[in-house]
Amino acid sequence: MSVPLRPPALLTAPLLVLALLLTGCASSGSTVPVGAPGQGAAGPESGAASVLRSSPSTEATPGPAEIPDLGPRTRAEIPEDARQAFVVTGEDEDANRSSAVLYSREDPAEGWVAVAGPWDAHNGMEGWTDHHVAGDLRSPKGVYSLTDAGGRLPDPGALLPYDEHPRFAVDGEGFYGEPLEGSFDYVVAINYNRTEGVTPLDRTRPLGLERGGGIWIHVDHGGPTQGCVSIPEARMEELLRTLDPELNPVIVMGDAETLGR
Repeated sequence: MSVPLRPPALLTAPLLVLALLLTGCASSGSTVPVGAPGQGAAGPESGAASVLRSSPSTEATPGPAEIPDLGPRTRAEIPEDARQAFVVTGEDEDANRSSAVLYSREDPAEGWVAVAGPWDAHNGMEGWTDHHVAGDLRSPKGVYSLTDAGGRLPDPGALLPYDEHPRFAVDGEGFYGEPLEGSFDYVVAINYNRTEGVTPLDRTRPLGLERGGGIWIHVDHGGPTQGCVSIPEARMEELLRTLDPELNPVIVMGDAETLGR
C-alpha cells in the first residue's frame, strides 16, 4: 500500500525555518526580495553577478589638456605650432586690472601645462577692445605672436632677440600720478599692427597709424597703461628668460568673458 505524500503546507517547524532561510529571509524573520543587495541569491547588483558579467573597461582615454577658461573660439585662434602661450585675462571688458599665466605644451600629446603665474598685471586704462584705435586707451583683444624683445637695461638672458637701447628710457607720470620711469627697462613687443623680426622701437604700422601700435608687455609702474600689458619687473625678467622662439610663443589677451567664448 502506498503512503500519501505530505503537502508542503504541513512541513514541520524546523523544516519550515530552514526553508525560509534558504529563500533569503533576514535574521529578524521578515522576508526581503530575492536578490536584494547582501541578501539571498546573486542579482544584477551583487558582487557575484559583477564577477560573472565583468568586461574590459570602455572608458575613453583623456585628450591633451586645454588651457583653463578659454572657450572654443579663442582656442581655435592659437596656432597649432605654438608651444607657449602667455594668457592675460582681464577682470571685465572695462577693467584695467588683469591676471597673467604662462602655459607650455612642449609635448602636444600631454597638452598645456601652467609653468608660471598667476601674476598681477595691468592693461589699458579703459579696458579691452575688439577694434583698437590710436588713443582709445584700450588693449586689443586677441591672440598675437611674440618674436622680439628689448629694453633700456642690458639683456637679462632673453631667448628672444633683444635690443638694448637708450630710446627705451621714459619719464613722466601715469594715470594715478605714479612715476613711469623704468617702465620700458624690459619689454616684449606684442605683434599687433607691427612687423615681426625687428626691434620693438620700429614704428612701421601695417594697418595704418590710426589703428595704433607700440603695444608691449613691459614693467608695471603701479597703474593702468595706454594699451599695453604690464607685469612686475622680476616677472618680466623671468618671462624674457622663458619665452623661446623655438616654441613659437603667443600672447592670448582679453577680458574673461571674451576669452571664454
